Amino acid sequence: MTDRLQIPTQGTLDFLALGALVHRLDPGIVPFRKTTGCAIHVSGGEFNCAANLADCFRMRTGIATALVEYPIGELIAERVRAMGVTPFYRRFAHDGVTGPNMAAVYSDRGQGVRPPVVFYNRSNEAAAQLKPGDFDWGAIFGAGVRWFHSGGIFAALSPTTSELIIEAMRAARAAGAVVSFDLNFRAKLWRISGGEERAVQVLRRIAENVDVLVGNEEDLQKGLDIPGPEVAAKSTPDPAVFAAMIEQVVRRYPQVKVVATTLREVLSTNRHRWSAVAWIEGTMHLAPTAELDVLDRVGGGDGFASGLFHGLLSGEPPEEAVKLGWAHGALLTTFPGDTTMASLEEVRAFARGASARIQR
Repeated sequence: MTDRLQIPTQGTLDFLALGALVHRLDPGIVPFRKTTGCAIHVSGGEFNCAANLADCFRMRTGIATALVEYPIGELIAERVRAMGVTPFYRRFAHDGVTGPNMAAVYSDRGQGVRPPVVFYNRSNEAAAQLKPGDFDWGAIFGAGVRWFHSGGIFAALSPTTSELIIEAMRAARAAGAVVSFDLNFRAKLWRISGGEERAVQVLRRIAENVDVLVGNEEDLQKGLDIPGPEVAAKSTPDPAVFAAMIEQVVRRYPQVKVVATTLREVLSTNRHRWSAVAWIEGTMHLAPTAELDVLDRVGGGDGFASGLFHGLLSGEPPEEAVKLGWAHGALLTTFPGDTTMASLEEVRAFARGASARIQR
């Protein structure tokens, strides 16, 4: 075993994600109980990374996922095409009444002292029915994939989705691809699928196959049962605390080469202090701290992961990869929706310290 991250230099795809596609209903700053209209954003924790890497960072990406053949599925497929992501669909027919369905996520943006509120309708979700054997990994990875990614949201959907993740990770590793995983611990999702005890059992098995791990203090504690301080809602993130937890992660999972997270202090819904930290091949790298005026916080963490992955895939120095992730995640909070509207030039400019002065 080598201590360095071995990233293939060539492949038909730079990046392949496995996860659920969802549509997010967004009433903006108006609470759902009073709204009269919503924007619809196509999202998914795993898809967001593939979309960001394709649209902003100009990389060749794909998504392995479920698609239901009905109008909501068609809307979602259109957005996948628009973001430049190559789909590998396991298709489902809709019965016209009960499904199976593409999940709906309801998420307002909050405002000021009022936080965003998120809830779901994942009843009879097609993606939760995905299982080992649904994708021809030999053909997909045989064509060349440099990096494979999945996440804890998809793992939580059903007993079969976590097994599918492990099947795909093993195929990816056998083909020489880097394997990453975003813990993305969501208490509401795990609560209906076995609770925290099952989450730890599942996520520990998955972590045994991972090269690059993304997750904050709460993710590491609740997802992998890594001891750490109590995470308070108003606490200021401490890089030193995260560093101590990383030592325990790599002791338990010695094959892990990278552990990374954002550091976000929420002053109000629309004002955040934003930084990031990553342990890369034995060295800690800390991004600058910026005060952000936040339009929509959803997707910022995926934005960070995307920029970090781009930097590593492109051979940037580790400290630059972390800054690209930090910069892209920061910019993503200035756009509505879960996926990027930033350009690579804007990301690089912000990473270098550009201001918000008008560009003429």
